[in-house]
Amino acid sequence: MENSPLFARTFDFLSWLLPRAQNFPRPQRFAVTQRLQNAALDFQELIVDADSARGANRLERLRQADAALSKVRLYLRLCREWQWLTSGQYEHAARMIAEIGRLLGGWMKTVGI
Repeated sequence: MENSPLFARTFDFLSWLLPRAQNFPRPQRFAVTQRLQNAALDFQELIVDADSARGANRLERLRQADAALSKVRLYLRLCREWQWLTSGQYEHAARMIAEIGRLLGGWMKTVGI
């Protein structure tokens, strides 16, 4: 599964996000920035966990991954609102997250959510 588009797109998103987050205002780096990074990394870990889980455990990990992705969306919106991301950067991130969300939704449907 780690060669699947979901894993690849998540890796691409993290590779794009983490360096940019280092440029966010220093006072906020330990609040919102850390939460954004944690939510994104949690999402990646949860889909890895879901890949190795079966049955109800897989369903639970996928639900948790969906919740983590919702947090990423929220924190990205805040970063745009506070102008830590340009409009172009936000649009790029939003497209990446939308694709990741569609891939996750497809996986969730295949396991019965």
